Amino acid sequence: MERNYTTQMDAARRGIVTPEMETVAEKEQMPLEKLMELMSAGKVVIPANKNHKCLNPEGIGSMLRTKINVNLGVSRDCKDYDIEMQKVLSAVNMGAEAIMDLSSHGNTSPFRCKLTQECPAMIGTVPVYDSVIHYQRDLDTLSAQDFIDVVRLHAQEGVDFVTLHCGITRKTIDQIRTHKRKMNIVSRGGSLVFAWMCMTGNENPFYEYYDDILEICREYDVTISLGDACRPGCLADATDVCQIEELVRLGELTKRAWEKDVQVMVEGPGHVPMDQIAANMKVQQTICMGAPFYVLGPLVTDIAPGYDHITSAIGGAIAAMNGAAFLCYVTPAEHLALPNVDDVKQGIIASKIAAHAADIAKGIPGARDIDDQMADARRRLDWEGQWECAIDPETAKAIRADRSPEHDDSCSMCGKFCAVRSMNKALNGEHIDIL
Repeated sequence: MERNYTTQMDAARRGIVTPEMETVAEKEQMPLEKLMELMSAGKVVIPANKNHKCLNPEGIGSMLRTKINVNLGVSRDCKDYDIEMQKVLSAVNMGAEAIMDLSSHGNTSPFRCKLTQECPAMIGTVPVYDSVIHYQRDLDTLSAQDFIDVVRLHAQEGVDFVTLHCGITRKTIDQIRTHKRKMNIVSRGGSLVFAWMCMTGNENPFYEYYDDILEICREYDVTISLGDACRPGCLADATDVCQIEELVRLGELTKRAWEKDVQVMVEGPGHVPMDQIAANMKVQQTICMGAPFYVLGPLVTDIAPGYDHITSAIGGAIAAMNGAAFLCYVTPAEHLALPNVDDVKQGIIASKIAAHAADIAKGIPGARDIDDQMADARRRLDWEGQWECAIDPETAKAIRADRSPEHDDSCSMCGKFCAVRSMNKALNGEHIDIL
C-alpha cells in the first residue's frame, strides 16, 4: 500500500491511521483516537523508520507502558560482532523494546544493516560515534557536512531513532569552564561534540544545521532523541546550571522538530539523588512540553561499581513513576567494561523490574494483572504457575532446584513452618503437622 504520509506524527495530525498505530493501540489497550491525539501533541512517539521492514512497533510516552532500551556494540577492545548479535537476540527474547548500537570500532554498517533487517525491536544509534569510524579520520578534520552525511546514512539504513547532541553550543564551553563540575561532561557523544568545537572554533554542527537534520528525519521517519550532553555524571553535578540550560535549549529544539512533524524524545540524567528525581521529571515535562523523557538510570549513588544495575533500577522506578517513558538499562559493568552476555541479562532484568513497578504505580491498564496471578499461584503453592508469572523463570527454577526441600509443598527455608501451607490447611479444616 502506498504511503501517503511522511512521519507517524504527520499521519496522526492528518487523521491517517497507520499499521504501527493499530499495533501500539492494541498493545497499550488504548483507543486509537486517544493514541493519535497524544501523538499529534508530541506526547507519544512511535519510532518506525520506513526502511525498518521487520519492526514490531512500540509506543513511547509517560501514559503508556514504560519501555526498555539496551545499549550494545563493539569497541576496540571487544570487537566480536557475533557476540553482540547474541546479546541482541537475548535482549529481544527477554522483552527489551529497543536496541542501541553504540559501536565505536570497525566497519559498523553491516552490523547496523543486519539489525534493521532482522531485529524486530526499535533500533537506535548515535551518529557522532560513527563519524570518526566511517571516515577513518581524526575528529578535528571532519566537517559539519561530514557529520550530517552520517546522520543520513543511518537514516537510509533503517535506524528508528538517533541520539543527537544538539543542545550544547559554544556557550557551553564557557559554562563548563566556569562552573567547575566534578565530572565535566560524561556523555561520550557530548564530549566528542565539545572537543570538536574546542579544536575547530566552530559551532556545534548538530545545532547549526538542525533544520537540515530535520529534513532527513522527516524523509525517513526517524525519531530524534535529543541527547543530554551535560547530563550529570555524579551526584554533585545533578540539576546544575549546565544541565538545566541545555534542557531549555532542548525544549526549543523539540518545538522546532514538531513544526516539521518530526517525532522527538528528550534524554535525561544521569546520576541524581533520589530526592531530586521527581523534580527533574517535572522540569523536563514543563520545559519540553510533555515530549517523552528517556533516562539513563538515573543512578542514585556513585559508590556501587559492579552493582550499578541496582542503583539504576532504584532511580529508574522513581523516574518512571514520575513521568519518564523510556529507561536505558544499566548493567553491572557500567563504568567498568563492555558488558558481556550475563551483564546484559542482569541489566535488562533490573530495568524491567523498575519499569513494571512504575507501571503499577501509574495505574497502567493491565500492569498489575501478572502480579495478581503470581499471588494466586503462591497461595496455591503452584510452582509451575509461579514460573509462568516470573520475570526470569529460569533463575527462579535454578535457585529452587539447587536447594530443593524435603516436601514439595514448601521451600527449604520454612519447610513445614511455611505460613502459606499452614493457612491453607487451617482454612480447609486439616491437621497441621509441623514436626
